[in-house]
Amino acid sequence: MDPEPSNTGTGNPSANRNEASTKVPSKDPKKKDDKKEEDLSEEDLALKQQLELYVERVQDPDPGLQRVALESMRQEIRSATSSMTSVPKPLKFLRPHYGTLKAFYETMSGSELKEFLADILSVLALTMSAEGERESLKYRLLGSEGDIGSWGHEYVRNLAGEIAQEYTKRQNEDAPIDDLMDLVQQIIAFHMKHNAEPEAVDLLMEVEDLDLLQEHVDDKNYKRTCLYLTAAAKYLASPDDMLVLDIAHSIYMKCEEYPSALQVSLFLDNLQYVKQIFTSCEDLLRKKQFCYILARHGVLFELDDDMVSDDDEREQMQDIINNSKLSEGYLTLARDIEVMEAKSPEDIYKAHLLDGRASAGATVDSARQNLAATFVNAFVNAGFGQDKLMTGPADSSTGGSSGNWLFKNKEHGKTSAAASLGMILLWDVDSGLAQLDKYFHSTDNHVIAGALLGVGIVNCGVKNDCDPALALLGDYVDKEDPAIRIGAIMGLGITYANTQNEQIRNKLTPILGDTKASLDVIAFTAISLGLVFVGSCNEEVAQAIIFALMDRSESDLGEPLARLLPLGLGLLYLGKQESVEATAEVSKTFNEKIRKHCDMTLLSCAYAGTGNVLKVQSLLGHCAQHLDKGETHQGPAVLGIAMVAMAEELGVEMAIRSLEHLLQYGEQNIRRAVPLALGLLCISNPKVNVMDTLSRLSHDSDSDVAMAAIISLGLIGAGTNNARIAGMLRNLSSYYYKDASALFCVRIAQGLVHMGKGLLTLNPYHSDRFLLSPMALAGLVVTLHACLDMKAIILGKYHYMLYFLVLAMQPRMLFTVDENLKPLSVPVRVGQAVDVVGQAGRPKTITGFQTHSTPVLLSAGDRAELATEKYIPLSSILEGFVILKENPEYREEH
Repeated sequence: MDPEPSNTGTGNPSANRNEASTKVPSKDPKKKDDKKEEDLSEEDLALKQQLELYVERVQDPDPGLQRVALESMRQEIRSATSSMTSVPKPLKFLRPHYGTLKAFYETMSGSELKEFLADILSVLALTMSAEGERESLKYRLLGSEGDIGSWGHEYVRNLAGEIAQEYTKRQNEDAPIDDLMDLVQQIIAFHMKHNAEPEAVDLLMEVEDLDLLQEHVDDKNYKRTCLYLTAAAKYLASPDDMLVLDIAHSIYMKCEEYPSALQVSLFLDNLQYVKQIFTSCEDLLRKKQFCYILARHGVLFELDDDMVSDDDEREQMQDIINNSKLSEGYLTLARDIEVMEAKSPEDIYKAHLLDGRASAGATVDSARQNLAATFVNAFVNAGFGQDKLMTGPADSSTGGSSGNWLFKNKEHGKTSAAASLGMILLWDVDSGLAQLDKYFHSTDNHVIAGALLGVGIVNCGVKNDCDPALALLGDYVDKEDPAIRIGAIMGLGITYANTQNEQIRNKLTPILGDTKASLDVIAFTAISLGLVFVGSCNEEVAQAIIFALMDRSESDLGEPLARLLPLGLGLLYLGKQESVEATAEVSKTFNEKIRKHCDMTLLSCAYAGTGNVLKVQSLLGHCAQHLDKGETHQGPAVLGIAMVAMAEELGVEMAIRSLEHLLQYGEQNIRRAVPLALGLLCISNPKVNVMDTLSRLSHDSDSDVAMAAIISLGLIGAGTNNARIAGMLRNLSSYYYKDASALFCVRIAQGLVHMGKGLLTLNPYHSDRFLLSPMALAGLVVTLHACLDMKAIILGKYHYMLYFLVLAMQPRMLFTVDENLKPLSVPVRVGQAVDVVGQAGRPKTITGFQTHSTPVLLSAGDRAELATEKYIPLSSILEGFVILKENPEYREEH
């Protein structure tokens, strides 16, 4: 027996109403009401009175009347429309009665009507409920099982938000969540039906159940769903990002969108998935397109009978994966754009545009200037197979021009000169090996070393069944002369980058254990092993490099080259995140000269391209300390910020701002690394603000900062022929005409800007900035680490480390081929890519486009789409080689 009967029972509805009406705060209820009544139109007034009548009736003891009132109220709410900014009228007029209805609900006995009222309360709670109360959800769970979508989008959205909060709360309390999950099922079905895929994905991420998506995805909405998933993955912490991409991969597989599935598989670095795609797809043409995608990413992948049953077809596809056709396509592009004519370094320097003093000094032949010309010539004519210094027309009296140019360089300069022939014949293995052969008979060790390196460069990114590079270079690895050994070791590293080739491991790891070997040989061995096993977390190689680091004397570890050992170690874990932790622990036991340097290098490599904000913060923390002169670890930390943040556009913008701060407050050794970090963030993508910063730094009072900035100007403009950067560099060449070192850097930068006559890029990202090629990033990182100590390495006798850039060089083209893989010219629109993730309808994906016919060049941030319906592309992303098949439904318009 209840001792004190409450007065809010059904018996006394009027008391209830008074209580509710006093809740509406107002100075003078009378005046306010009058004013309200005047403002309302007749219709609104009628509606208001009607609704108040329903509220009265709902509290009537007669169930029949209650039902009619609830039905009518429900009709009113559902049929109400409103503008985007205002609350629907029925909800507005029912607001004062929310408390009344809530109190009355508590007193009702359990029946169908009670559920009906719960539904209505749930909708009213949308505008009335206090923050954090989650009343809308509470009444929804108590209400009828009806269709929630009929109450409108806004209601469903609000519910989804409340479910997310409730889920977190229940997870913390270990409470059951089955009722929530039933509701989630309904909401997902509703969202997926009504083109709100991003909202569905968001809700499922909140309740940690993305697998539900697969039931609701069909061929109409899978593209938008997966686009949102892959875009969201960049901003999720590990391991959630991998789970999200896994789901995207399985949706693509379910909808047979194989090229996109392949890109996600490569992002996940999962070769099992790649095999599965080859076996699931029946269409041979599509498989050829997969091969082009694999070739661009630089993956070593062997096809077998299960993947392609026909032997001839399989051989043709393996050729595509091995990049054997790259040179041919590149030269076709060059002919199409009419840039086949060889350029000399003078064509690039354009000295005649400068005033007198600089051009006068340039006529003297100095070895340093000739060396610079060698590099400019190699970068500019890369891959064209002809130039004016190394392969020019043979002159009978002098026995060929290449001999002449070669001997205009001093000692180690000859190494770079001979190797430059490899760069000019890039990707063309047969004629490359034929032309380099003459240098193997030289008596000069430096020339032989250059020839070995040249062989490595020619084979870069091109795999070959008979492994010519290993056969040629293998014997030279163990020679006495360190120059020759370095040439062979570096050549193997470049050729077999990212192949995880065991033969190379067996050849090179013994060198690391050889205590008699000189430091430079050891350093290059570590780098080459790092490149071959990039991102593989290979234990044996890691062990070998760690032991080599422990064996070296303290004086050795202070040398600039010793810092390449930790870099070789870091490359093994490139982008592999937590896998590096065990090795990082071991590195804490190293000699303190190199301990921190190793720590920073490992951290920055392991999280390269992940966009992990916490790691960027931790690296920034290391840069904030003001240390003694001898510390070197802040350089890699600054580069690390760029490596980690380069993953997505927002991160890049923020990193550029943070680097600005480091310039203002950092010590000298940090300032020297900042230009290089900027160069990596905007590689082959000359952003105006970065260009200005680098231009300012290129006149810095500290020569190291200035030289780093000059090289970085070359990197951000690499392969773009950017006129503004070219002009800046010309002015710098006259500004520094007396400073040989700075002038050398200006020349290198000029070579980079005009790299491949503007047909190449160094950007490691491809496929709409989605995939990061590990081998390309590794090549860039090695070069930048070498530039951290410009005077000792690039300006010393290891200038050939600049050739590591070849690992990142790729044609920046869209090359369309027909079903027989012959070039096919079609009109395409090329414009700035627009981010359409989560946008409604079918928004345009490019803006400000121009129509060209293929093959065409794509700049950073460009995207292409076909301008004809006659063909269907077999890849969703138009970049590199794309196979087109004829559209069977296409009809010529007469």
